[in-house]
Amino acid sequence: MSRVLMIGAGGVATVAAFKIAQNADVFTEFMIASRRKAKCDKIVEDIHKAGYKLDIKTAQVDADDVEQLKALFSDYKPELVINLALPYQDLTIMEACLACGCSYLDTANYEPKDEAHFEYSWQWAYRERFKEAGLTAILGCGFDPGVTSIYTAYAAKHHFKEIQYLDIVDCNAGDHHKAFATNFNPEINIREITQKGLYWEDGKWVETEPLEIHKDLTYPNIGPRDSYLLHHEEIESLVINYPTIRRARFWMTFGQQYLKHLEVIQNIGMSRIDEVIYEAELVEEGLEVRGKGLENTSGSDISLTSNHSPLTPKKVKVKIIPLQFLKAVLPNPQDLGENYEGETSIGCRIRGIGNDGKEHTYYVYNNCSHRAAYEETGMQGVSYTTGVPAMIGAMMFCKGLWKKAGVFNVEEFDPDPFMEQLNKQGLPWEEQFDVDIEL
Repeated sequence: MSRVLMIGAGGVATVAAFKIAQNADVFTEFMIASRRKAKCDKIVEDIHKAGYKLDIKTAQVDADDVEQLKALFSDYKPELVINLALPYQDLTIMEACLACGCSYLDTANYEPKDEAHFEYSWQWAYRERFKEAGLTAILGCGFDPGVTSIYTAYAAKHHFKEIQYLDIVDCNAGDHHKAFATNFNPEINIREITQKGLYWEDGKWVETEPLEIHKDLTYPNIGPRDSYLLHHEEIESLVINYPTIRRARFWMTFGQQYLKHLEVIQNIGMSRIDEVIYEAELVEEGLEVRGKGLENTSGSDISLTSNHSPLTPKKVKVKIIPLQFLKAVLPNPQDLGENYEGETSIGCRIRGIGNDGKEHTYYVYNNCSHRAAYEETGMQGVSYTTGVPAMIGAMMFCKGLWKKAGVFNVEEFDPDPFMEQLNKQGLPWEEQFDVDIEL
């Protein structure tokens, strides 16, 4: 018996919910909660239409509000909370878990709303509190971070005495037939890509300009793709847990059309995350305007209600964050799957000293079809490759295989049962030994 509560109702959460419903022998009681309960209900409707019989409850919750979270957790009493909301909400959810005696799992590390910066220090600061409470917190259990860290742990356990060089490579060779769209939350995606690059070499961090370093890498069944060095959070924990690593880097592919749109977005200020003032005119009768971020033209805050007469004053100043506005007009990542063609290819390219004392290379990876992901879950491959590992991590916890007191990155657990489930749950992996890893 296991009672699990998942927060989030986007593409990744949809995939995770489908996979949880497919494994009802493990997940016997399940709830989905989000800011908009209707989105949770839609996921449940789609799961039941697909023929899965698991009874799934839904609830409304604001994941920014610790007290709302505590009320929900206290009422439902989950053993594990799966956080598939936004990275901004990691800490409020962890606080509520501690208050209510729930263990925790997420797919991305904390990021403050007002700064495009992410690192594990905020969540690692919870180690002693989770340990003292006897609760487990599993960090970064998507694909990257997540599976790539487990690939590294598997290589260290079975093939290498010393991992010396690690390159995580992420290629999306799919085509969604949109002029510009992001494959997960546009706000998070664009903040990540426009940051400076960062990699580990010879015991220190090396910073680069955004997208400064790139080269062609050849991906299985895809061919060569221009790949760019980015900062990515899993490197931060991997170089600590595998101190023999001399250099660790993360690479991701981008097409020229995508980069051109991104350049324009930055040049016209739409990637900004600070507030700007926009003067709007209210002309609709029967409109209600309340809340923060609105002031009249004289500069004082307003809260206006109109039932049958025009609003006075009609002009208001609205505080908006350009990147959040851009998110509202870009295609929803959840809606990309129907026409998505091609596949992703994500893996680890490793060089080091093998168990025989000689230098070896090792490439372990998964290719995922966007079409197959859509046919199974209604979501595209990027959501699939994150949602499936989140479910498997929850399965590892519920089976007692990944269950110890404290805060842990996924490579700190036994990789073998997780790797076994990847093959069973739709993300089979391939290995190549002593090949040219190009890096």
